[in-house]
Amino acid sequence: MTKDLLLEIGTEEMPANILPGTIAQLQELAEAKLKEARLSFGKVTIYATPRRLAVLVADAAEKQADEQVKKRGPSIQAAYDADGNPTRAAQGFARGAHIDPADLVKEGNYVWAEIVNEGKPVAEILPQVFTDMILGLSFPKSMHWGSQELRFIRPIRWIVALCGTDVVPMELAGVKSGRKSRGHRFLCKDDVEIASPAEYKETMRKASVIVDQDERRAMIKKGLLEVAAKLGGEIWPNPGLLEEINFIVEYPTPLYGRIDESFLSLPAPAIVTPMRDHQRYYPVHAKDDSLMPYFLTVRNGGTKALENVQIGNERVLRARLDDAKFFFDNDRKKSLEAHREDLKRINYQEDMGSLYDKAGRLQTLAAAIGADWGFTAEELADADRAAYLSKSDLATGMVTEFTELQGEMGKEYALLDGEKANVAQALFEQYMPRFAGDILPKQAIGRALSIADKLDNLAATFLRGLIPTGSQDPFALRRQTIGAVSILADGKIHWDVRRGIAKALELLPGTDEAKQTAAGQIEEFFRQRIRAILLAQDVDYDIIDAVLSGPVDDVYAIFLRAESMKASAVKDEADLRQAVTRLANITKGKEAAAVQPVLFADDAEKNLWAAYETASVEAKKAYDACDYAAALPALRTLTQPINDYLDKVMVMVDDEVVKANRISTLLTVLDLFNTWGDFSKLA
Repeated sequence: MTKDLLLEIGTEEMPANILPGTIAQLQELAEAKLKEARLSFGKVTIYATPRRLAVLVADAAEKQADEQVKKRGPSIQAAYDADGNPTRAAQGFARGAHIDPADLVKEGNYVWAEIVNEGKPVAEILPQVFTDMILGLSFPKSMHWGSQELRFIRPIRWIVALCGTDVVPMELAGVKSGRKSRGHRFLCKDDVEIASPAEYKETMRKASVIVDQDERRAMIKKGLLEVAAKLGGEIWPNPGLLEEINFIVEYPTPLYGRIDESFLSLPAPAIVTPMRDHQRYYPVHAKDDSLMPYFLTVRNGGTKALENVQIGNERVLRARLDDAKFFFDNDRKKSLEAHREDLKRINYQEDMGSLYDKAGRLQTLAAAIGADWGFTAEELADADRAAYLSKSDLATGMVTEFTELQGEMGKEYALLDGEKANVAQALFEQYMPRFAGDILPKQAIGRALSIADKLDNLAATFLRGLIPTGSQDPFALRRQTIGAVSILADGKIHWDVRRGIAKALELLPGTDEAKQTAAGQIEEFFRQRIRAILLAQDVDYDIIDAVLSGPVDDVYAIFLRAESMKASAVKDEADLRQAVTRLANITKGKEAAAVQPVLFADDAEKNLWAAYETASVEAKKAYDACDYAAALPALRTLTQPINDYLDKVMVMVDDEVVKANRISTLLTVLDLFNTWGDFSKLA
């Protein structure tokens, strides 16, 4: 026989953002604790609402599995006398193990007691198992309340603990377990009695609580789409907003509200941001993507007096949009360019000037990047204009009030001022990507300005010694570096990022020594971010080590080299890799000079050099096209000549000139492989 188990932890309302992670954590924790308790069980399901976390376990065994334990006793010599009879030591050990001395087992040099610990009924062990599940949860921030020492995300108000139809007795934080839960805060005033785990979900539904977050999410999505369709519009997909709403409500009811059409004259971001980010409303748009005078929201409750809820939401949104209109009208009293002067009053970073100074640096940086990327004269002019205006919207009232609109309002104001469309778009793209999974800049000057902005941020922060640590990254430099790497890779841009780092540092105050140190630190910071991205793409660690063994220069090429190593199965080239490893070992720590073929005395030297000259033509042609795998056939031809050379030629001879020439020869050959990656790193 098996029984279903239920543990429900009832709390005050928990923050929506922690619940998805808590669900995953509780799933893993529950399964681990059940296994530790030697309980067999079926499916474990986790439910979460703002006021509860629940663990539902199907088909749990009624009894623990028996545990077989092997316990070591005294040595055989100490356990038996000369006649083979158990000594007092053996008898005492057997007594402690609750077995007969005759049942002791000889193994190796010791006697052993094989003990079977009989499993306990599930009801006896569940109080501790359930307690461990609760205490094992960790949160970014927790609290304690009253005189309780227990820390939890929110005060615990009730605990439901059931094994089949029986209550599992336990107490935590002054709360005793039972079978009584609580329904919706407003729609169900009485306690809710849970008869059995199998009835939990439906019992709570009758109490106006949809405990299944997947079901709740589907209800919200379906309801929003239906309401939007009735209004003749659509909603933009927003998984983040949907997830947040999902963990704010226990019984979702979608509804709509109206927007005064006078507000639709505002730029779309000025309407959407207060609606979406501040009020958690969905904007409604027509098929041509123009905003409609409606918004959608979700009520935590039923349909009773829904009109009053609609009016209340309309009133709140109107206040937010009134603010937006005020700031917009005030901002438009002067051009975006005129707002630029106000940047002189806004500090960028300590000792790094104002935002006005930063915009000037971005002009210089964008010009240098544009020159490296082969911009036309028109593109250079557009990039300069975009950099010139890049931070101006930070001085506007709209962005001061709604900081999420940085870049977006810059774009809107620039368009209203008659700036070129690509310049306005670059003002928006400079901050891309803003978060994981965000869009990347798609136009050349937007990419250049975004890279320039990120390099300036990195250079200034590293020069100040504020290097991110494992737990601290207040300037979001990891995200920005990952963004820069992603832009270069997505844009298929071949460019030595070290040139940009050096230029960014050159434009900032500081000693040459400090800048040189910072340059190395920033390059290493890029290396670690690239490593993390490649690991996330399931590239083997040794391939990553191979392609990152040299300088971090052409970021896009590094990704191509890793991809080609993975695709070409170069790790299977055992003979080739062994030959390259021999080269790497004998030349470690050495420096190359120009090779002098006239000094070759051995046929193996001449053969290797001839093979190299032939192979290098094809290999370099492949490298120049960034088709690294195409170099593999040419590189294979060097395997035997390398081995012959190392087997027959004495490299470390007394003649320094000859020795230096031989080392230089081997380093030159090795460099042909290293252009792709350090083959000796491959496992």
